[in-house]
Amino acid sequence: MPEIGTDRWVAEFESRRVRREGPWGRLIEWSSRRWLWLFAGAAIVYPFVIGGDFGIRVGVNALLLAMLAIGLNVVVGYTGLLDLGYVAYYGLGAYGYAFLASDQFGIHLPTPVVVAVVALVVFGVGLVLGQPARRLVGDYLAILTLFFLQVFVELALNLDRLDLPFVDGPVSITGGPNGIAGVDPMEILGFRFGQVRDYYFLLLVLVILLIVGVTNLARSRTGVGWRAIREDTLAAEHMTIPSGRLKVLAYAFGATVAAVSGTVFAAVQLGVFPQNFTVALLIVVYAALVLGGEGSIPGALVGALIIAMVPELLRTPAGARLLFYGGLLVAGLTLVRPRRRLAVIVPGLLLFGLAVRALVAGIWPGLVAAETAGGVDRWLLRFSASADVVVSVLFVVTIAVALAAVAVRRRRVRDALLILGVYLLVLVWENRLVEEPSITRQLLFGALLVVLMVARPHGLLGRPRVEVV
Repeated sequence: MPEIGTDRWVAEFESRRVRREGPWGRLIEWSSRRWLWLFAGAAIVYPFVIGGDFGIRVGVNALLLAMLAIGLNVVVGYTGLLDLGYVAYYGLGAYGYAFLASDQFGIHLPTPVVVAVVALVVFGVGLVLGQPARRLVGDYLAILTLFFLQVFVELALNLDRLDLPFVDGPVSITGGPNGIAGVDPMEILGFRFGQVRDYYFLLLVLVILLIVGVTNLARSRTGVGWRAIREDTLAAEHMTIPSGRLKVLAYAFGATVAAVSGTVFAAVQLGVFPQNFTVALLIVVYAALVLGGEGSIPGALVGALIIAMVPELLRTPAGARLLFYGGLLVAGLTLVRPRRRLAVIVPGLLLFGLAVRALVAGIWPGLVAAETAGGVDRWLLRFSASADVVVSVLFVVTIAVALAAVAVRRRRVRDALLILGVYLLVLVWENRLVEEPSITRQLLFGALLVVLMVARPHGLLGRPRVEVV
């Protein structure tokens, strides 16, 4: 361990260099990134297995979200800056590409030139707008950056009839609510990206390069300085770390990543529209980062893939049921301790369902649908179409039972509430949620994040933080 006052990164540099030398060192280096190779292999195979443009477009959206999450991870996960204006840089990149590669102003520059110009300009904007991060922290920085996002959206919506001196008539810069259509497709080294699959592989290359670059950056002195600032800015400054400069650098780096992602997004969509860059997208990006784990590059990638791809399974009842019952099984095996309690809970759930179905069918036969198809219908109530109000009430009761099960300490009472809660959850799912994917997606996001914050506050792949008070 280095002595007090010694730069630890410098002291360990020689040992890191020696470990990477020779065949064994290269093997160790490869094994430390084996998750990246597994991801790359699976991602390459994905478009050939999934087939169809819709499945590939889902993959494109997932990779775009992955780039945004990894870029935000540098700002939030490494440096600890709460940036709520991050999506504005995504929009700046998209609109910048539209300005320089469309008929909006009659400019059609080559794709590498456009991407380079947009990246440099947005990096400069990030340096300027990142200056408040030198002095502001926490809620104050969050409010300021959120204000910047709202200003960007309002400008994009209203810069369509701008009166300029020496110009006859109003000038449309952003196209207003209609946006800018007819954006040029990308063309790199003579290859023209004309299909969704082409952009999928382009994004895959960009994501892999971004992961490798951010990984190496995190191991550098800059990355160590970012994490030191996140833990304690004052202590980092006492250790001669230039906290202000590194904060602005992290802010500008994240902005550049978002801008490059925006250029690809504009080319894929063949247009840009202000509705694509609202607070809703910001929430999705933060959800991906929190789900995967702040400060973890694999976590940001996994979180983005889950948030982007899992909801697509809810488009069909078969995929939704697979996700729902698979989630229940995993939750039961993970959260119920000791697992022998499942030997009581599962049979109790089945017996309870049979008893309730027989009781309701005998007392109120008009409430139960006449047609059943076996499976869960043998022990689960299948309400008629006129019972929507009953299902809505049961949904509220399910939430109340779940909260009570968490609060109760006695095991027997908790098991009884767990049986009741799972039964009600399956009841509401089969009677309504499985047929309404729009509502189910929102509930899935909320439930997933709530359960994760209770079970793993540091995310799926994030490192737990232990603080001594």
